[in-house]
Amino acid sequence: MHLKENLLRGIYAYGFESPSAIQSRAIVQICKGRDTIAQAQSGTGKTATFAISILQVIDTALRETQALVLSPTRELATQIQNVIMAVGDYMNVQCHACIGGTNVGDDIRKLDHGQHVVSGTPGRVADMIRRRHLRTRHIKMLVLDEADDLLARGFREQIYDVYRYLPPATQVVVLSATLPYDVLSMTTKFMTDPVRILVKRDELTLEGLKQYFIAVEKEEWKFDTLCDLYDTLTITQAVIFCNTRPQG
Repeated sequence: MHLKENLLRGIYAYGFESPSAIQSRAIVQICKGRDTIAQAQSGTGKTATFAISILQVIDTALRETQALVLSPTRELATQIQNVIMAVGDYMNVQCHACIGGTNVGDDIRKLDHGQHVVSGTPGRVADMIRRRHLRTRHIKMLVLDEADDLLARGFREQIYDVYRYLPPATQVVVLSATLPYDVLSMTTKFMTDPVRILVKRDELTLEGLKQYFIAVEKEEWKFDTLCDLYDTLTITQAVIFCNTRPQG
């Protein structure tokens, strides 16, 4: 893929060793500048797909927003920001989560300071563009993550508002678990001769995982057992599920 050296360092540090099915197909096309539609479920490595692509094409010497990611929820937008910051750790990349429910003044300060990438929800992003704190003239890539969910939640008009402010040559990348008519209709307005990539269910990165369990006799021993696992194993990414909120 001929990725930047500091980007590769971040990829390996994040715990990636080899690309998933969608990463091996989509990253090359996106980095070539092609409009891309990737139909992919959760667990395929889709977030890292566009995070790596964005980090490959942006110029960190230019302190302007060059890539914009729109997501249906605040939590997802923040998660994407965290992935971009982690994978781009050796590149000195600046990425801001521009989401509703947070202090507008903080958004304004961050955006005025200059961000290479903005990950956000459509309403807040459109607002910051209208206020002229999110400058769009250097944006070269727009990513619509979980596009079917974006439209199902009623964000169509905000997405169109954002798109109208972008440079005419902006590359568009759409990721969606399904491709209903409204998603395809939107892509015909935004995209030029897009590459379409389908990741089958049998190519999910969740497949092929080995499962183990540890029998813990007492409830109060569970946390110490978990700590022992972390001390023993090399764990770069983990999600811990708990039965109750107090446990979490």
